[in-house]
Amino acid sequence: MTKRHPRMTPARTLTLTGGLSGARLSKTLFCSALLSSTLLTGCGGDTATQTDLSKTDTSKPATGWNLVWSDEFDGQSIDSNKWNFEVNCAGGGNNEKQCYTADKANAFTSGGMLNIVAKPAATGAEKPYTSARITTKKKADFKYGRFEMRAKLPSGQGAWPAFWMMPTDSVYGDWPRSGEIDIMEAVNLKVKDAKGNVESNVHGTLHYGKPWPNNSSSGKNYTLPGGKNPADDFHTYAVEWQQGEIRWYVDDYLYATQRQSEVRLNSKDQAVGLKHRGWFTEYFDQTSGKLNTYWTSAPFDQKFFLILNFAVGGNWPENVNNKGIDAAAFTNGQSFVVDYVRAYQCAANPDTGKGCETVRPGYDKTSDALVEGKAPIPVPPSDGVARNLAIFDNAENPSWPGWDCCGGSKPTVVNDNQRGGVMEFRVGGAPTVNGFISRAEFIKDPAGTPSPFDASPLANTGSLSFAMKAVSLPNNAAAVWKLKVESNNAASAVEMDLTASNEGKAPAAGVWQTYTFPLKKLADAGLDLSAIDVVMIFPAWGTGEGAVYQVDDVKIAGPGSAAPSLTLFKDSQNLDWPMWDCCAGSKPTEQLDDAAHGMTAEFTIGGAPTVMGFITRPSNNGGNKPFDASAILAKGVVKFDLKVVTAPNDPASVWKFKVEANNAASAVELNLTDSVEGKAPVTGQWQTYTFKLSDLAAKGLDVSAIDVVMIFPAWGTGNGAVYRVDNASIGEPAVPSNSGLTLFADAAAANWSLWDCCGGSKPTVEDDDAAHGKTAQYKIGGAPTVMGIFAADGTYFDASNILATAMVKFEMKVVTPPSDSSADWLFKIEAKDAASAVQLKLSESLEGKAPVVGQWQTYSYRLKDLADKGLDVSAIDIVMVFPAWGQGNGAVYRLDNVQIK
Repeated sequence: MTKRHPRMTPARTLTLTGGLSGARLSKTLFCSALLSSTLLTGCGGDTATQTDLSKTDTSKPATGWNLVWSDEFDGQSIDSNKWNFEVNCAGGGNNEKQCYTADKANAFTSGGMLNIVAKPAATGAEKPYTSARITTKKKADFKYGRFEMRAKLPSGQGAWPAFWMMPTDSVYGDWPRSGEIDIMEAVNLKVKDAKGNVESNVHGTLHYGKPWPNNSSSGKNYTLPGGKNPADDFHTYAVEWQQGEIRWYVDDYLYATQRQSEVRLNSKDQAVGLKHRGWFTEYFDQTSGKLNTYWTSAPFDQKFFLILNFAVGGNWPENVNNKGIDAAAFTNGQSFVVDYVRAYQCAANPDTGKGCETVRPGYDKTSDALVEGKAPIPVPPSDGVARNLAIFDNAENPSWPGWDCCGGSKPTVVNDNQRGGVMEFRVGGAPTVNGFISRAEFIKDPAGTPSPFDASPLANTGSLSFAMKAVSLPNNAAAVWKLKVESNNAASAVEMDLTASNEGKAPAAGVWQTYTFPLKKLADAGLDLSAIDVVMIFPAWGTGEGAVYQVDDVKIAGPGSAAPSLTLFKDSQNLDWPMWDCCAGSKPTEQLDDAAHGMTAEFTIGGAPTVMGFITRPSNNGGNKPFDASAILAKGVVKFDLKVVTAPNDPASVWKFKVEANNAASAVELNLTDSVEGKAPVTGQWQTYTFKLSDLAAKGLDVSAIDVVMIFPAWGTGNGAVYRVDNASIGEPAVPSNSGLTLFADAAAANWSLWDCCGGSKPTVEDDDAAHGKTAQYKIGGAPTVMGIFAADGTYFDASNILATAMVKFEMKVVTPPSDSSADWLFKIEAKDAASAVQLKLSESLEGKAPVVGQWQTYSYRLKDLADKGLDVSAIDIVMVFPAWGQGNGAVYRLDNVQIK
């Protein structure tokens, strides 16, 4: 990738001598967001009132933006109370070709405009061009606000104007740890390339993260509507910067949004992932001295100053478009003309900058304006459970695709007569490394997800192994074959010769050979085993040309150890966890029930208030074996079957579940209706109840020392109750061999049906083409409705165990479009009788496309993304596809291969 240096000399600690000044005026910018509401009643409709931001009127004054600093450039010269001239030939570290001067030939005011002029330097000068860079450093610095420039930009190959911000004090360290905000940059405007494409982009960018060359940046480009070019006329360029969010505008159109990262935390406040991948920083903790990564509003939470400059050439402009510098473009001087620069403060909350947002629909969607940043994904803490990982075995793992780093080839799965599907790599003339990678930017299959592997529980017993065959050895007979493993976005890495494996042999042409590397050996060499995300197998860098080789059975594995589990009762009681009546003096008994359950635990409640269940405390005749569920916190559950033989005399009695830990130092009590299944007991029926350990821990339970599990009618309301418990356990649920669900393929799944919510029609099954066969057909008439596939009462699909990898996927064909041509097609999924729901456009699917009449198209949504938006994936009961409410009249469409897998 292209190295990007800061446009600045090394940062120094600054003491400001100036501050904000100027009249506090209102800025004409944008105004009101009108509210509209759509009310759908029943059958999956959305009853929320929505803000219709498409009706924003940008011609009226904005609310709350107060002008706190400006330069209109109306004076006879550049105001030295506001601006500093930088005088140097350093080129900002970007190999630029100008010296910055304080000469009036390079920067002056005229007719109420600032002119920054880049022109040829005198013969024999240090650099071939001169120009200017001015800053408000120590004279005006800002934390949050709206920063705006109206300007006409220069053009020509090599022209690089910029309006940007740098931190006044480098609180978090040298560039880019303390951040950089590029409000507007453009290079080579109006340059026409060999294909006739005219450069017209402006760019908004953030720089942050680790020191160069491992620095990060993220941003977006924008082109003016109607083919206009920023070098032809004046346009307004701005950012609105508030705590945790920065937005970019051209002529008041919001084209990019960037946000701080949102960390996913478990119940112990340990970082396990990112809800949103935005910016980040790393700096040394002042107390411990340790270098840490932070996913907060830092570094964009300090004071920054403004910069205007016009560079000539440099790493960026000289390597794009027609490349180099067009000297003719600068012969007579090339001007960056600025009408004004203004800074506004949000009166609603100056300390955060929030409350004056100029936004529009889509500004916070990654399919539109929201930019995904480059923050490293935090590594989940080890759960201590030894698991195996199959990186490649006959077919590509979508979360660990084959990868050519730098050679431009595409690793492919081919058939081998001995082993079936194998991954084949080729090395051409360009130096490269090949292997398998699990980082977001390299995963293209919608079914894949970044999956760094925690091998630390296998550290002493496990190994990384693979089989390899060299189809063709490298042209260089001296080439040494290598294994390289990286972890946590290359924070640690280990490279070894293949001859350092247990087998100790080099590859031989045409022969399959196995290579085994103990994990302890890799860890001893410096590899962090907790987040392995790259495994590479390759001839040493620059020596591999001509090599063709195949790899199979790539895995990280050990002898394995089962996840911890506890059986409280199954056919008989666990003597370490006996059945227990807390306070009424009864003795629970074992009773034979039906064929499916056999022997069960029976509890009977008399007149004395009590609670009942299972206990391991020695004071209650238990075996003193508290259960440590820490290792299964993420996936573990408390689960049991319950049958009420005789209901309590009190009809209002509520059934409860309670679990305690560490001699009642922590406890959580819930209704049975708070379970995953969400249902109350029915007398005479066996019912299953499941409670997630993660939910219990989030409510305060110390899962490391569970010592009581109780099931009972609420205290004092249970008189007369007789009930039985069976299959009571704590552990990870077994993953069924077919862990997905097909809702429709030729017919609806059992206990699911085709459904018209509110229009009164009856969806039908119709034959389509040979590839699809029978399909679900929906017709919409004049009545507003939504349609889809609906679960029978009491039927829910629990997708919890496939959350990390599963997709909601379907094929759709519009036979006849709605009469309203502007109708948006929507996807909606609900769970637990509409207790949670997520609605998205079809254009927000992974494929990102709208329906085309007469064509079958596939749409996919990651289940994990839906869960992040609030869907309870443990009890899915409706999947809907439909034109927006009230806009579907006349539509006829078909669905097929609807699945959650």
